[in-house]
Amino acid sequence: MTQTFRIGQIVPSSNTTMETEVPAMLQAHSTLRPQDRFTFHSSRMRMKKVVKEELAAMDAESDRCALELSDARVDVLGYACLVAIMAMGHGYHRVSQARLTERTASNGATAPVITSAGALVEALKVMGAKKIALVAPYMLPLTELVKNYIAAEGFEVVDWRALEIPDNLDVGRHDPSKLPGIVAGMNYADADVIVLSACVQMPSLPAVAQVEAETGKPVLTASIATTYAILKELGLDPVVPGAGALLSGAYPYDTAAKA
Repeated sequence: MTQTFRIGQIVPSSNTTMETEVPAMLQAHSTLRPQDRFTFHSSRMRMKKVVKEELAAMDAESDRCALELSDARVDVLGYACLVAIMAMGHGYHRVSQARLTERTASNGATAPVITSAGALVEALKVMGAKKIALVAPYMLPLTELVKNYIAAEGFEVVDWRALEIPDNLDVGRHDPSKLPGIVAGMNYADADVIVLSACVQMPSLPAVAQVEAETGKPVLTASIATTYAILKELGLDPVVPGAGALLSGAYPYDTAAKA
């Protein structure tokens, strides 16, 4: 029986990738599971420069976005900006997810909320990672903040790269074909997982298979982690062709428990 799910996306106003990579993966999931269909619905928060002040102001708008999307009776909400969550302090993804879920409940349309920050942390746990290598588009101070947030969740970051792109539109324009060369220059030998993009705005999906093949390591991105979390919340099989190890079917969960 065909079932259609409404996917809500809380998106920075200058983000141009969340609404391409996550839908692309869910639509690719439908090629393997034709009974699963999706529609996509977004609400935007103002943000142009990836700096802490703008990120904090943007996060304050997420409550409005959750309410707006709950008007559409979406089945799950994904909050797209990883660094905005991590900039608010260690563990903030749990606070944000609980608060925004409550906003949907107050509107009589309770829906689970996923943050890309929380999804990345949980995905690393699912994959059994202890040590990771990390690529992020942010300026150096924000990348260090992201590294420290992930470390506080119990992971060792063995190597990392900050691409230092301050403008969020330019982050979305970064050529993913450059990512394999960036990773090739990193010390990833001891890493259990390579986080190819710690940002849902930096395109990375086209490079995932190549980096996995060249490094022999599982590759994860914030968008892949978010897609896995969405499928899990909906009780659907976590399989997407061409989307790396996490969505290969190697990390199933009990879908019956979500039914």
